[in-house]
Amino acid sequence: MTSTDRCRLPVWLSPASRRSYLAEFISTFFFVFAAVGSTISARMLTPDVTSEASSLVATALAQAFALFVSVYIASDISGGHVNPAVTFGLAVTGHISVPMALLYCIAQLLGATFACFLLWVASAGQAIPTTGIGAEMTGFGGAVVESVITFVLVYTVYEAADPRGGGSGGERRRNGERRVAASLAAALAAGACVLAAGSLTGGSMNPARSFGPAVVSGNFKNQAVYWVGPLVGAALAALLHQMVVFPSPFPAADSNSTSSVTIAV
Repeated sequence: MTSTDRCRLPVWLSPASRRSYLAEFISTFFFVFAAVGSTISARMLTPDVTSEASSLVATALAQAFALFVSVYIASDISGGHVNPAVTFGLAVTGHISVPMALLYCIAQLLGATFACFLLWVASAGQAIPTTGIGAEMTGFGGAVVESVITFVLVYTVYEAADPRGGGSGGERRRNGERRVAASLAAALAAGACVLAAGSLTGGSMNPARSFGPAVVSGNFKNQAVYWVGPLVGAALAALLHQMVVFPSPFPAADSNSTSSVTIAV
């Protein structure tokens, strides 16, 4: 460990950082609890959910509502990532340090896993539904779909949350208004993408959303699809936004603190 790393280590474990990790754990827990729980409820009400479009709509709405709340409640504390892919995109563009990004991802994965475990216990051993690709799709095709819908999600929220955008309302919008706009944008984009890709890949867009159910169910089939696709899509969205759409420098922030998460997504 270098002297620089030793100097940064206390920052990663500072009270503000620990609050950020807790916020990511709680918000991801709530999102995955609602997303997976809504799928269980739909399956219990209509056993043959694969032939019912209403179950897809219900799941999309549940995820949209849950994501809006999850992002909003954590945005002022941790940035409201609720998604390892979002954290990865911010790390790629330098808005969050790599060590802190790793700790964010650990908190998110733990939150997702605990949510699924609690659902499994509370539902008296109901099978935890995992995300999976369509029967006629390949892993590559599934990864492409996940990459595209994650790109849409992350790029939408970057545009909504960045104070440099928004035309005449850009920099004049208050922080609270940007929080609502970013949260709502994330919710609407996620709901639309679940409707578009739910029957193809489950519309995950979130490695934690797929990892938690896989751990509890013991079914890790096609897990690579739900890591490679979202990570690539999020990185492309972040790079496009920062290098092409808004190449001007972002307002300076301490890169070693939680305030470096300048775009709340």
